[in-house]
Amino acid sequence: MNVKIAPSILSADFGRINEEIKEVEDVSDMIHVDVMDGHFVPNITIGPVVVKALESKKPLDVHLMIKEPEKYAEVFVKAGAASITFHAEVVDSKAAKKMIKKIKALGCRAAVALNPDKSLELIKDYVNDVDMVLLMTVFPGFGGQKFIENVLPKIKELRRMKPMLDIEVDGGIDRETIKSAAKAGANVFVAGNAVFKEKNRVKVIKELRNNALAWQK
Repeated sequence: MNVKIAPSILSADFGRINEEIKEVEDVSDMIHVDVMDGHFVPNITIGPVVVKALESKKPLDVHLMIKEPEKYAEVFVKAGAASITFHAEVVDSKAAKKMIKKIKALGCRAAVALNPDKSLELIKDYVNDVDMVLLMTVFPGFGGQKFIENVLPKIKELRRMKPMLDIEVDGGIDRETIKSAAKAGANVFVAGNAVFKEKNRVKVIKELRNNALAWQK
């Protein structure tokens, strides 16, 4: 599987966000955008107006950490998202299938996310319909949290089930934890603090990629 690095702008300087994106985009595969509503997670970030204002040569990987993603998915696609991820915890299978179909009809990739304490059983009815599964390696809401190693068996299980699926991990990814995640079977890596808290972001991203490639099965 191709290794993909997606710097998370949650850890970037929003006062100069497009400059921050420009600094990392040439060595990145996607730009990860966290959308939080203050209800599903205890934090509020950005909406579609800000997403529309983002300037990136690379696809915007928009992660909807919100309670009613079915109401807003289309708005974010139209704002420029290349990939929309919704959480399985907030929709039933019927609504999820309907939303996946709608997202794809709009020309966008569809993905589903699971929190660390949730089973793959939650997405079994539509895992074959999505382009990517995001397995959270922290509980979403704030950056800078510690990687939860208990998620690793779930990554391995999903990789066994879906050998060609993009499996994304988000939370506590750095030069060391990326090795464990890659070895378990993840191939898409979201990194926030590990990238934007460093002065040489390009160097860090290259190191993350090399470490993932070295440990990938």
